[in-house]
Amino acid sequence: MSLALRTEKLGKTYLSGFWRRPFVGLSNLDMQVKVGSSFGFIGPNGAGKTTTIKMLMGLQAPTSGRAWIHDVPISDPESRRRVGFMPERPYFYEHLTASEFLDFYARLTEVPAAARAGRIDELLERVGLARFRHVALGKFSKGMLQRAGIAQALVNDPDLVVLDEPMSGLDPLGRVLVRDIILEERQKGKTVFFSSHILSDVEAICDEVAIVVAGTLRGQGTVRELIGQTADEVDCTFLSAGDPPGRVIRRDGERVTVRVLSADVDATIDTARQRGAKVLEVHPNARTLEEVLLDEVERAKLVNETRLGVLA
Repeated sequence: MSLALRTEKLGKTYLSGFWRRPFVGLSNLDMQVKVGSSFGFIGPNGAGKTTTIKMLMGLQAPTSGRAWIHDVPISDPESRRRVGFMPERPYFYEHLTASEFLDFYARLTEVPAAARAGRIDELLERVGLARFRHVALGKFSKGMLQRAGIAQALVNDPDLVVLDEPMSGLDPLGRVLVRDIILEERQKGKTVFFSSHILSDVEAICDEVAIVVAGTLRGQGTVRELIGQTADEVDCTFLSAGDPPGRVIRRDGERVTVRVLSADVDATIDTARQRGAKVLEVHPNARTLEEVLLDEVERAKLVNETRLGVLA
């Protein structure tokens, strides 16, 4: 199996405050990202996502463990030669126009001169900024700057694209655009590793997801593996004058929704029809990625409270 990213016991401890007390930002992260996949890195604020990305991108040094990009250690700058990166809070030279900005990064990443102009035109069109090519970045909205940052991350046609909160500040159309770009890059055989708080997007486009809470990896796998392949319960909605069999969870006039076990769906529908009800909807009451994340956050709280209780 070919890996774009790999970490082994990766950790980061900060010294904070006047007394330089240690604070663990990330602990023993073991993670693997396959080549050609779209990989979501999720967790609450302060979980260690940006810390991880900064170490992978050479902006911070790990205090423990190791990591590799395409089998090259991250301590070697060569590991990032074929990487495109957009940080969570990018800073751009505001006096540059969108076209000048991309030209600057194209030169920085050694895009051949003959290909530079065409690549810039292609990317401005792709992120919806073509008509703003001669506008200074200082006049851009936050969402427009996000789009420019994504174009910058793609300017050298990287094999690995790392995006820290790429959906931040984007309107619904911008989010769709970024989702499409991620899927297009994956279709080309590129690897896209990104963090996001918009879990519906992660759920829709990611091949695999890693959940990190309080600096600790809490799970990694496909979305289906994390949320469970099947739902234990099913919601059935009927048009009925009375109550169909099952636990009523919602009622709107004669429109009644009941929740039953998956094994009882057929019997519930048969009984409801015998009573004169009409079946309107049947869908699994499956967990979402958001519910999985919230469960992991609660588990982490319980572990911490138990630890503090033992120390007390």
